Amino acid sequence: MLLGLVLFYVGAVLFLNGLWLIGRVGDREIAIINIFVGSLTLLVSLFLAFGPGADATSIKAAALTLLFSFTYFWVAYNRFHDVDGRGLGWYCLFVAITTVPVAIETLASAQTTWDIWFGLNWVAWGGLWLMFFMLLALGKPIAKATGHVTWIQAILTGWLPGYLLLSGFFDLAPAAAS
Repeated sequence: MLLGLVLFYVGAVLFLNGLWLIGRVGDREIAIINIFVGSLTLLVSLFLAFGPGADATSIKAAALTLLFSFTYFWVAYNRFHDVDGRGLGWYCLFVAITTVPVAIETLASAQTTWDIWFGLNWVAWGGLWLMFFMLLALGKPIAKATGHVTWIQAILTGWLPGYLLLSGFFDLAPAAAS
């Protein structure tokens, strides 16, 4: 259920960030959703890492979720300070590179349609973080394209699957051993 919660709000923040990049949401106004979702994903990460039943798998999930949290906090910070975003851009490159082994590992161990979808999400998110690197660190004029990719990914990798998980459409509990 935590994954559904996180994905649902990742969908919200990506959707609004995409609209912001194409000029439909104000610069300072976008900070609130980034702070909210950054805080939410931080809390979930702390629970996964330090809560009851924490193990190597949940700690890894926490570490990967924190990649998102830090991105959202940094976007919010940049909206209130006179910075050019290059630091965030270079962080996005670090994250984009990190998604490569995560996607490969997720797809290689996939046993269900959901597992395959999740592995492909890591590919998509890695591509998006790479676009943010090119936009922010390299100064490529791709803000509009990045914005459109961001809101499309919001729907396909966040909002829709998050809602379906919260609605019980997918059962992610491990199957009982025979």
